[in-house]
Amino acid sequence: MSENTGGADDARTEDAADAKKTAGDPPAGPNPAGGRHTGAGGPSPGVYGGRVATPWQPPPSSAAPSWAVRVRPAEAAPIRTATLVAVLASGVTTALLLGDGMGPGLLLAVVPAVVAAYVAARAAGRGARPWTVAWAIGCLALLAVPALRDSAWPATLAILSAVLLGALALHGGRTWPGVLLSPFGFLDAAVSGIAWMLTGVRSRGGGSKERWLPVVKATVVAAVLLLLFGALFASADAAFADLLGDLMPDVSVEDGPVRFMLFLLGSVLALAAARTAAAPLRWDRIKVAPGKPRSRVEWALPLIVLNLLFAGFNAVQLAVLFGGYDKVLESTGLTYAEYARQGFWQLLWATLLTLAVIALALRWAPRSGEGDRRFVRAVLGVLCALTLVVVAAALRRMDLYVDAYGLTTLRVSVAAMELWLGLVIVLIMAAGLFGGRWLARAFAASAAAAVLAFGLLSPDGMVAERNVARFEQDAKIDLAYFQSLSADAVPALDRLPEPQRSCALRGINDEMAEAGDVPWYAMSLGEYRAREILRKRPVTASYEVCSRLGVFSGRVEY
Repeated sequence: MSENTGGADDARTEDAADAKKTAGDPPAGPNPAGGRHTGAGGPSPGVYGGRVATPWQPPPSSAAPSWAVRVRPAEAAPIRTATLVAVLASGVTTALLLGDGMGPGLLLAVVPAVVAAYVAARAAGRGARPWTVAWAIGCLALLAVPALRDSAWPATLAILSAVLLGALALHGGRTWPGVLLSPFGFLDAAVSGIAWMLTGVRSRGGGSKERWLPVVKATVVAAVLLLLFGALFASADAAFADLLGDLMPDVSVEDGPVRFMLFLLGSVLALAAARTAAAPLRWDRIKVAPGKPRSRVEWALPLIVLNLLFAGFNAVQLAVLFGGYDKVLESTGLTYAEYARQGFWQLLWATLLTLAVIALALRWAPRSGEGDRRFVRAVLGVLCALTLVVVAAALRRMDLYVDAYGLTTLRVSVAAMELWLGLVIVLIMAAGLFGGRWLARAFAASAAAAVLAFGLLSPDGMVAERNVARFEQDAKIDLAYFQSLSADAVPALDRLPEPQRSCALRGINDEMAEAGDVPWYAMSLGEYRAREILRKRPVTASYEVCSRLGVFSGRVEY
């Protein structure tokens, strides 16, 4: 899956070839017959560029093709039998393993799709490059998050990020249009891939039976042998029967429609990945025209005023947030917690808006010479540096807020987002110094790495760990909040003394009991550990005891 196909280098090569071809044509002159001739030895009258003109055919346009034409993929190589088998395997595994929920089954269902894409890319002559391998490894690592963590929020972010990295691996995007639009290429590939598959199936159906009949026979014989001897061994040994029962998916007639839809979904997605690998859309060929450059005064005056505002705000932050509790009371009349809660969200939005301001400023920046480039770097560099201080102030406010009220998953999430925004600003500053050709891919890589770290660190586990440590220190805890956490929090909550332990785990325990037995391919590692802990040490506190501790009387923050 080479990045050459669909990359910016290909676009530049083809543009140069078109320009050379145009430049090599002899000059055209008028022709009384209604056409144009190209001089001595050229085409006869009534011919346009070597093609015979007709009265209803307008002269060829000299305008450049639209972006929709430029991004169209090349003709895909014929689909191979191995690709068809891998697509079928992806559909079957999706239907069997994802009907009971996410978990290791998601990663197992994606593996055949990766094989289908690899075979299709090799058939098209595309080879894997370092960035392609990096995107593919990152995609599979993100898909491992649902297998490790029970919490839905990190798993959802990981799946969405995996789609982005998978699209980058298949399309090989380098530019901002290539990075941002690559996931939409799956929509086009899902439609064109079906026609691609049908063409391949029809071509094989008309061939000799010697090509496909042995494969069908071998598959049928293998299935019969597995069923026959598997049933015999299962009836001969109860332990082996239990092992087969745990490994094999439990499929019932009632699940038929859902399983069929999952089969179609898995097959179409695998086919779209293979079709994209064979002939991806060339998103990098979309050219974003720069904005009209402004004069230095017109461009810099608003930014300098904004820098002065940032500098004044940051001076207050450094004096108040790092000056001690007495300074906070003296300056605002508020407590640390009230002061922190008051402005964190505003600072988060200020960081996001600053990124938008930087993007627009770069679009309309003066660029008449090296002096303008140094001037732009200086003004925007100061703005980025001041924004980093705003990021630090926002994180400090969150730290104070957590000290007063405890940690929650929302607070962990927004703090992680603020940290990533700070990293983006650092990347922008580095691009200003060393050039920004790599910035789009670095942006995607940093986002995927942040999501992966967020999932592997387990937000629910961090929340439970922090609140348990807080309880051990000052005996304050919000037991009602733990009812909404996932099974990832169980190992930390298990350290609480009774009856607080049982009351904190009651909500998680009831949810897993309601779910019943979950097969291995739908159970995350976090849920498996939680079930083992609760099996060894069940919840013992009664409803009345937990009610007196405030578990069912609404959330109480300390």
